[in-house]
Amino acid sequence: MALNAHLDTLKRKHQAMSEAVENAQRAPGVDDLQVASMKKEKLRLKEEINRLSA
Repeated sequence: MALNAHLDTLKRKHQAMSEAVENAQRAPGVDDLQVASMKKEKLRLKEEINRLSA
């Protein structure tokens, strides 16, 4: 059960990161490096979700 709870937490973080990236890309004057960093974190979360789901 602990693994399922961890996966749910990672999925929520991934969804929140997706929304944050979308909002940042729409906002004027947002630093491109910050957006790139957010995308890397989102990808890292996705990879961990996939690794734990396999």
